[in-house]
This record gives sequence, C-alpha cells and structure tokens, in this order.
Amino acid sequence: MNASRALGLVLGFVADRLLGDPRRGHPVAGFGTLAARLEGRLYDDSRAWGTAYTALLVGGSAGLGVGLERLCRHRPGLHVVVTALATWTVLGGRSLEREALAVHRFLADDDLAGARHRLTYLVGRDTSSLSPDEVARAVVESVAENTSDAVTAPLVWGAAAGVPGLLAHRAANTLDAMVGHRNPRYERFGWASARLDDLLNLPGSRLAGLSVLVAAPGRAGAAWQTWRRDAAKHPSPNGGVVESAFAGALGVTLGGTNQYGDRLERRPTMGDGPAPTRDDIPRSTGLAGRAGVVALAAAVGVAARGQRP
Repeated sequence: MNASRALGLVLGFVADRLLGDPRRGHPVAGFGTLAARLEGRLYDDSRAWGTAYTALLVGGSAGLGVGLERLCRHRPGLHVVVTALATWTVLGGRSLEREALAVHRFLADDDLAGARHRLTYLVGRDTSSLSPDEVARAVVESVAENTSDAVTAPLVWGAAAGVPGLLAHRAANTLDAMVGHRNPRYERFGWASARLDDLLNLPGSRLAGLSVLVAAPGRAGAAWQTWRRDAAKHPSPNGGVVESAFAGALGVTLGGTNQYGDRLERRPTMGDGPAPTRDDIPRSTGLAGRAGVVALAAAVGVAARGQRP
C-alpha cells in the first residue's frame, strides 16, 4: 500500500491547492460540533477528565482511519481515493492563503477596519486596535505557524501512518484550537489536548523549517541562523521553529506584544529585518506555497519507501 498512500497524498494535496476547504459540510466542522457536545457532557476542571476527552476523540479518529484502511486492503485503487479524500480534508494550505490574501486586499484598499475584522478568521488575538503593520505581522505569523499545523505536519503523519495518522493529527489540532487555551476554563481540562498537539507537531514543524530553507535558497543561510538563534525564544516548541525560519527567509522581524482578551503577551522578537508590512503578506504566502511543495516531495518519498520520517 506504499505506492497508493504516496499517490493519495499527492492527489489530496493537489485537491487542496485547487479547491481549498469546502464551504459547507466540512468534516472538520462536524468533528468540532461533536467535540463541543462531548465537552458539554464530560467537562470537569481537571486534567484527568480532559485527558479522557482527548483520548476518546483523537483515538476515535484514529480508529476510524484504521477501519477505512482495512476496508481498502487489497484494493489499491480505493486506497488511493480514501487517502486522497482524507488528505484533502485535513490540509488547509489553500484556505490559509486565501484568508491571508483577503486581509492583504483590505490593507491595499486602506480599509483597516475590514482588515482587522478579516484577520479574526486567522488569529485568536484581539485585532480591534492593531495598526496596519501590526495586522501584517499577525498575518505573516499565522501563515508561518499554520504552514506547519495545516500542511507539513499532516503530510508527515500521512506519510508515516496513512489515513489514521491524517485523521488523528487533525483531531488533535482541532481540539487544541478549541480547548487548548490558557484560561480559567481550559487551564486543566485542555492540558492534554494542548500537549498532544505539541507532541504531534514536533516533526512537522521541523519539516516546515527545513522546507523553508529549500524553498528560499537565496535566504537559506539567514533562515537557518535565525532558526538556531531565535526559535527557542518562542513560547511554543513548534511555532518558534517555523516562525523564525520564515522571519529569516523573508528578512523581517516577527514577535512583539499580542493581546488575547484580558491577557497581554509579550513575545521576544525573531529575525533581524524591519517589521512586516502589507507587501510581505503575499511574499509569505508564496514562501508557504513553495515550502508545502517541498514538504509534499519529502512525504511522498517516505510513504513510497514505507519508512517513518
């Protein structure tokens, strides 16, 4: 099934690039609805209940993937189709690009209010008082971090574990977005979701950083130096890798003060260049697109050989 897995990853990646996420009936939205209902039944302010919640949903997603792969046993054509559909479902590169460029268009039209509102589709920080350059920084940081979360990490797990890996990673990533917040409600209940997401994204973020080096050969040295020097400053063990690589490759400085509701977070800066401006947004999406192709090539090579990354 190695060849059919590799081909399915390619077709799913192409489908994401051509179509993006479906506007209605997205399976991930259905999973989110299920997760919210289950939270209502299982919620308790404890790590134990949060761990059970995470295990049930991520384990169930992986189990569904196992069942689908068993259904495809000895049927390589069907396995290609199922892998392609699962890959398309979990990837988010094209939709990330569309949202980033939508914010860019608002900024290009000097519509700061529109840009701030559209930015809420990409980030969890408070956007209501951001300047145009702060909006641009938020977009570039989101493009960088989500290139790992929504492109390279799913490809890693698709190559390593097929459909179960694709679905389990997406489930963990979705739960982190839903309950993995540092606030009074989720500090303990969301702990397992947040830590599992960090763990599953470790290989994908490193692949994202390496893919940036390949995708920006003229700035590979600067990207590597920025990665080595600045990645550990970031509060996330994964976000720092890819954001620092993007900062070096684009020649900009990322990081700074972010407002999350009542919480003010001051992140150390990464990079040596100026702060991003609106013109850096399409540069970041172009870099993300090229890095995604590099990551796909690596994932396909691993899947075809049947080896783990």
